[in-house]
Amino acid sequence: MRLIGLDPGLRHTGWGIVDVHDNHLSHVADGTVSPPVKQDLANRLRDLHEGLAQVLADYKPDEAAVEETFFNKNPKSTLKLGEARGVVVLAPALAGLRVAEYSANRIKKSVVGAGHATKEQVQMMVGRLLPGWQFSSPDAADALAVAICHAHFAQTARRLKASVR
Repeated sequence: MRLIGLDPGLRHTGWGIVDVHDNHLSHVADGTVSPPVKQDLANRLRDLHEGLAQVLADYKPDEAAVEETFFNKNPKSTLKLGEARGVVVLAPALAGLRVAEYSANRIKKSVVGAGHATKEQVQMMVGRLLPGWQFSSPDAADALAVAICHAHFAQTARRLKASVR
């Protein structure tokens, strides 16, 4: 199964793709969609959608997972992040993918073992879980962590569903 993890952001949206075979994870690709900052919001959102649509078309994942939005002190920034996140959730849904959502704490706990892990700890564990992966950007590392989290939880859900039948 091929999974895409997405770490939403208006300036930089990270994406990471992993293949899952039984309990084995392998890195496929990762990157960042970074719409030009000087554009108006509507065009930045359009560019974000087009970038993600291209990644989805190129790599053809089976499922998607997105990090849930957290709220910060600046309401205007939170609102803009929410708009970007809407595009990030919409792009895989338009491609016909099931989209799961995970909190930052759940992602960190599933990858590192601690819900309040630092970015550096997450990046180190992503490197250990995906041997041969070369660090491309913090946003891509976060997106790969989302994909890894989804791999763990989705596999467990499938096994539970199969055992009930």
